Amino acid sequence: MNDTDYIPIAALNQYAYCPHRCWRMFCAAEFIDNQYTIEGTSLHDRVHTTGEGHREETWQIRAIWLKSERYQLIGKSDLIESESGQLYPVEYKRGRKGEWDNDELQVCAQALCLEEMTGQIIPQGFIYYAHSHQRQLVEISDALREDAIATIQSITTLFQTGIIPPAIYSKRCKGCSLYSQCLPQLAEKVRRYQEC
Repeated sequence: MNDTDYIPIAALNQYAYCPHRCWRMFCAAEFIDNQYTIEGTSLHDRVHTTGEGHREETWQIRAIWLKSERYQLIGKSDLIESESGQLYPVEYKRGRKGEWDNDELQVCAQALCLEEMTGQIIPQGFIYYAHSHQRQLVEISDALREDAIATIQSITTLFQTGIIPPAIYSKRCKGCSLYSQCLPQLAEKVRRYQEC
């Protein structure tokens, strides 16, 4: 990574989910589809139809690029809405409400870009879960901002050093499309064996 490189906004989501997965995707350029990633890609193909319009009193614009020089972030938004002049990002996800905070970090990163691009404070965003057809409010709190900035710094270090984080098994591995690449349970057994 050099000074002109940008961190994809989606990398925050991946890093918070699993640093090892983030390394494989963004440093080693490895990716394998599974049913979850195919469903997500299909959803985003529909969502990323560029356009704008109104839905009742809400102005909507889809698939615009967001960028932050301050945080070296770049990525395409799913949806930006404006109600009474207040902008907020809406991130689309395929499943139901997530168990972890990685989706919230992605929304916060979009808010950081929007703030820099517009000069407007973005106090909230939303995650739309396609399976449940529900929106989850994401308050862009000081704590979430600090977490996002810390994650950006960790990803910057990861990209600069290229050092692979260890593969650590957790229940998050169950749906990971890269599980067969990293084999975290095997890696853990090898580590325990080497310690003996």
